[in-house]
Amino acid sequence: MIFAGLPLAQLLAVFGAVGFGVLVLYILKLRRRVVAVPFSPLWERILRDKEATSLFSKLKRLLSLLLQLALLAALVLALGDPRRAESLIKGRTFIVLIDASASMQATDESPSRLAVAQNDVKNLIHDLGGADRMLIAQMDAMVTPLGPLTGDTATLEGELKAVHATDARADFPRALRFASDVLRGVDRGEIVVVSDGELGDASDASGPVHLGGAKLSYVEVGHSDRNVGVTQFSVRRYPLDKSRYEVMLELTNTGAGPEDVELQLLGDDALVDLTKLRLQPHERLARFYPQLSGASRTLEAKIARVDGTRDDLAADDHAYALLPERRRAKVLVVSAGNTYLEAALLLDEYLDVTDVAPAAYPEALKKGTWDAVVFDGATPPEMPKANALYLDPRGPGSPVKVTDTLKQPGFDKVERKHPVVRFLALDDVNVALGHKLVPETGDKILGASDGGASPLLVAGTRGGYRFVAAGFDVRDSDLPLRTAWPLFIINCINWFTDEDAQYLSSFRTGEVWRIPVAAGVTSATVKLPDGTVQPVPVHEGRAVMLGEHAGFYELTAGEQRTEFAANLLDVSESTIAPRAALPVDGRSAEGQTVARASSTLIGWPQEPWMWLLFGVAILTALEWATYHRRMTV
Repeated sequence: MIFAGLPLAQLLAVFGAVGFGVLVLYILKLRRRVVAVPFSPLWERILRDKEATSLFSKLKRLLSLLLQLALLAALVLALGDPRRAESLIKGRTFIVLIDASASMQATDESPSRLAVAQNDVKNLIHDLGGADRMLIAQMDAMVTPLGPLTGDTATLEGELKAVHATDARADFPRALRFASDVLRGVDRGEIVVVSDGELGDASDASGPVHLGGAKLSYVEVGHSDRNVGVTQFSVRRYPLDKSRYEVMLELTNTGAGPEDVELQLLGDDALVDLTKLRLQPHERLARFYPQLSGASRTLEAKIARVDGTRDDLAADDHAYALLPERRRAKVLVVSAGNTYLEAALLLDEYLDVTDVAPAAYPEALKKGTWDAVVFDGATPPEMPKANALYLDPRGPGSPVKVTDTLKQPGFDKVERKHPVVRFLALDDVNVALGHKLVPETGDKILGASDGGASPLLVAGTRGGYRFVAAGFDVRDSDLPLRTAWPLFIINCINWFTDEDAQYLSSFRTGEVWRIPVAAGVTSATVKLPDGTVQPVPVHEGRAVMLGEHAGFYELTAGEQRTEFAANLLDVSESTIAPRAALPVDGRSAEGQTVARASSTLIGWPQEPWMWLLFGVAILTALEWATYHRRMTV
């Protein structure tokens, strides 16, 4: 036993000085007052009885003195803060990783797994030894330390209250690397993972995580596996009929028993479809909804049990998506006349087309802002400050250099992943006469002849504006007679206006989102699904934020307002069955209850000075009781 507070010599000095004062006060208390009485013989018998019991009286007064000295000794020892020598020399360092991923919102534990985990950590905090230190970190898509290493229980409990659940998966390898970095070079370090165990492998792009000499403990939370969730959800408009759209989604039953569910599809908060489904244990069921109409902006998928009860995880019972806005794109067509081009542009009712002759182009360009300009056999001296489609470009104003004449070229090579030619059948298109295009660095060859040696179709960017160049006159080919022709024109305009057929209808939670904003914007705010508004940084023309919750968002950047959706869509998080062990770095941490964990993870409970103060309170109560019962006076 050693003293962490005042040293022993000072404690003895304090006890001696204060004890001497107590003794003096005690002696003064024994002095009797002289009282005159009218008739002394009346008191003689009482005095004789008093003398007969004087020894017992002395013993009672001595007991009072001993109680007072015991109180003083306990208080002086509390000032010394006595502790076991090994508690100061071999204090432990705990890094507690609390799982705050989506699966911890499960309600198989009341009120939720995360609330039970917080209570478990609170019990561990109360059991910390005098020399022990603890750091609490929230583990979700990021690792967030909630404070420094400390042994102060009040501080740790305050940090614990800041833990909140997210709709994202936990990055377990990152959390382990953080904990092992904190414990590097620390003796008796220990990592405590409080989770349901659905954390994936303890490895990342850098390889398996190594914990070094740190001990790993696992406090298991949860007991149920019953859950059905939406694990895929995507929507898109049809390129040629933007009033209609299609939906693809997937439901997953992660439980061990069959489930009967009701699937609702809502468009702009109105019911679009209602289906009752039965999913077998661990079944993944895909659903496809073609040719839907009625919704103009928002779509939502909701599932619920047919019997009216709720499954254990509500976070994956909803999925959200936004349809691309149906705005009218302004298109300027510069042509001497092309029936095929005019017919293709008529197929899209959301195009506002203006036709002008080549001679009237300069004046028309000044009259408005154009989303796209189509040059049909006419190439201006300078490229316009707009996205442009060039059909058979010529001269110095062409975005790419035009060289050799090609007779009967074909599309031997097609870049099918590019939005302009995606899903187009160009392999058997016949072209009578064309020209070889020479792309610049950064340009993309979308189609080429002669095994790829002679580019016919090139896309790229000039001065911040996109372009597509076709090295042949479409009237010298059979392309206008194919369905690929109107699709090609509409794909080009959609690419210019970012209305791609593969429009991103929603983001994934747990990822860093980068939303484009207008040029010159330096700050932005975002309205979260719960209605709160928070600022977000803008970097290189994009608002950057980490997505933590599923739902609809609204970004405000200057005069620009952008809506977007986010979803969990993660089978591993929908799988809520707790794991019995965590395999990490060649070892396996078995799941423990908090009672077992607190007895094996944490050292001697509480500081001794607290027990001494408790003893002082008991002795004070004892002194008060004996005094008022006239036992020590």
